[in-house]
Amino acid sequence: MALKETWDLNNLYGGNIDSPELKTAIKETEQKITKVNDLLRNITLDQMPLLAQKLQEIQAELYEISAFVGMWQAAFYTDTRVKAKFGEIDKLELKFIEAQQNWGRKLAQLNDSEFTKLLNDPQLAEIQFALKEQRQQAQRLLDPATEKIIAQLQKDALYAWSNHYETIASGLSTSYQDEKGIEHKVSAGQALNLLDSIHNNSARKNLMDSYEQMWGKAENLSADTLNHLAGSRLTDYQAHHYNDFLEYPLELNRMSRKTLNTMWSVVKDNKQMLVDFLQCKAKLLKLPTTKISWQDQSAPLSLPGYQARKMTFDEAADLIVKNFTKFSPKMGKVAQYAFNHRWIEAEDRPGKQPGGFETPLPIKKEARVFLTFTGSVNDAATIGHELGHVFHSMQLFDLPAWRQNYAMNVAETASTFAETIINTANVANAQSDSEKLTLLDAKMVNAVAMFMNIHARYLFEKHFYTERQKRILTPQELNEMMKEAQKEAFAGALDPEGYHPHFWTSKLHFFGDTVPFYNFPYTFGYLFSLGIYSFAQKSGSGFEDKYIALLRDTANMTVEELAQKHLGVDLTQKEFWQSGADLIKSDINEYSKLAQKFI
Repeated sequence: MALKETWDLNNLYGGNIDSPELKTAIKETEQKITKVNDLLRNITLDQMPLLAQKLQEIQAELYEISAFVGMWQAAFYTDTRVKAKFGEIDKLELKFIEAQQNWGRKLAQLNDSEFTKLLNDPQLAEIQFALKEQRQQAQRLLDPATEKIIAQLQKDALYAWSNHYETIASGLSTSYQDEKGIEHKVSAGQALNLLDSIHNNSARKNLMDSYEQMWGKAENLSADTLNHLAGSRLTDYQAHHYNDFLEYPLELNRMSRKTLNTMWSVVKDNKQMLVDFLQCKAKLLKLPTTKISWQDQSAPLSLPGYQARKMTFDEAADLIVKNFTKFSPKMGKVAQYAFNHRWIEAEDRPGKQPGGFETPLPIKKEARVFLTFTGSVNDAATIGHELGHVFHSMQLFDLPAWRQNYAMNVAETASTFAETIINTANVANAQSDSEKLTLLDAKMVNAVAMFMNIHARYLFEKHFYTERQKRILTPQELNEMMKEAQKEAFAGALDPEGYHPHFWTSKLHFFGDTVPFYNFPYTFGYLFSLGIYSFAQKSGSGFEDKYIALLRDTANMTVEELAQKHLGVDLTQKEFWQSGADLIKSDINEYSKLAQKFI
């Protein structure tokens, strides 16, 4: 049976952005928020467990409404109705923010004895960590009137500038010549996907040059957007007494600065093995020098004895389900269910948002995945990545909503673990040296991304926010800042003419309004997932239950506590992170030996 490559949204508000069901859901959610805010004015300690339940119900409903509109926007990127609908949702979110803050204030007003009594209520046993976190965060709140004004202003500042970037990106397209001289016109999203799948060096460079020029034309608007988005964020930090721009991102990820610094220290210590890998890859790609250009990071190899073929969507599904099942039968079942029930939007067509994501639907107890599938090995791994997110979400739906609020770094752990399963299985099943080398190369795309590409994003953003505290930066300064970040992060592996100066304007993650520093959590998740993969190999048949137990705790403690409880490791020390790097080194050594047969 041929699987469909478009998702089914029909059971979500009638599957249409203008549906009566969606309008009713928005109206009913608004009424519930109003009622909760009224109750919060004179709430007693005994009433707080019931109110906690109501707040969690509203959170799930509001999330699902917003997720549906976001999915619609991703699939129909130029639909102008989306902005108006998000305007309605913004009003709901403002009211809910007020309710959450009022709830936090009530927690903060309790004395220690009262708070302990609340924590010991059987109805709240599963959300004790969340309540402690909310009480602590409430200490930063200003008076209600001021917070209300700040929230309203942020809708026309931080959130508005993020939406403005969507407007910029959605209108972009470019053209390039393939190896036969045929001209192709593609959207920004299609161009990004093609860069990972074009074998011909000249055609790939032609597309990269066009892609860079396309974003260059948007640099003035993008620079305005990024400057003001960051400015509004920094102002908010200052108002809420954060000491620096990294404090809040670390708090969001329930992660200490010591853990972050230790992780990056290990990344820096292990750069040379990836430089060696990229120099070897440059030879296999038959590039003019042993230095790659930006577009070559994930370029597919063309080796004698191995004819790269396009995978069908059905073949990718079979590959994922089969290999997930080897590690966890439950993972395999979730993946199969997602394919069979059309939870995945994968069709390659114009008008779609660039990139990919997974969206949990906590009320429906379902999920949806968005990406663009072109048939490459990398695309199959990407589906596996997003289905890792789906599996994570599905393990939490029976828990209270506040136990489902896991941070981005541990979210990327589950997804990258799933991706590692697919890539590792591919390599192990290779039928020839040329096939094995090709699949190892695809596997190393992740290592380069997490140790170099993501590191460049982190270095750029850290430098940008440092300077943005003092002044507005010009597009030219941002371009130069990005080049310097790429130069440092790639440790000399990039050709001087092969940088991507406009990467800052092309990357949606720099313009997000909900997750600041949308970079280091990826590297955390990658290395953490390698540790889990190693743990899985040692655990044997008992791994599945242990893995699910870890996932169910991801919103219930700090990452340091999570690692200690479920893996018995200390994330503030280098040993755990180095064990992940050693697994990469082993793959690179094998890659280098095989490559000598083809260079």
